Amino acid sequence: MGGAFCWTISFMINFVRVLKAFRKNYKAIPLEVFGNDPYKTLISTLLSSRTKDEVTQKAADRLFQKAKTLEQLGQLEQLEIRKIIYPVGFYRIKANHLKKLARMILKDFGGKIPDTRDELLKLPGVGRKTANLVLNRAYGVPAIAVDTHVHKISNLLGWVKTKTPEKTEKELLKILPKKYWIEINRLFVGVGRQFTTKKKLKEFLKKEELI
Repeated sequence: MGGAFCWTISFMINFVRVLKAFRKNYKAIPLEVFGNDPYKTLISTLLSSRTKDEVTQKAADRLFQKAKTLEQLGQLEQLEIRKIIYPVGFYRIKANHLKKLARMILKDFGGKIPDTRDELLKLPGVGRKTANLVLNRAYGVPAIAVDTHVHKISNLLGWVKTKTPEKTEKELLKILPKKYWIEINRLFVGVGRQFTTKKKLKEFLKKEELI
């Protein structure tokens, strides 16, 4: 009992120190420009998979100029969507998902972007990371969105010992206090974008005396 208690206290102190250091070194990520708009958050996050943020932002800006609303997105031809979002990764597949997604939300959800994970996961092209980011950014719902940055940094910190982002999310849900769930993705991505290799990340974490 005593050992488990000490372990918990140690982790709590570590969480506070890590998040304090990450807030201090944080630099805004491009996709934050879309704020808490559910439509723009969902679409830009879906586009961002396997794509650099700068490329995603430009593609999203072009798309939102042509389709300011979900209704307008649904009216675009799939070929036109492809041309607009190119060169994001897997742009053909994403264009197909966007077309189907717009129709599905208009038909099944009354035109409102879903605000629950289960409903978001029903949408074409939406996985757990995208769903959790929409919940976080658009609706302020606590959820841990795990991408490559969160996965890599959590392992380097020793918070988890996992091989996949999916397993990292499960482990973080067990140990990370809920009050930190919303900001962990934003902070870890903001820092991870600055230190793009494992070596650089380790140097940063050692400099901050986090490992």
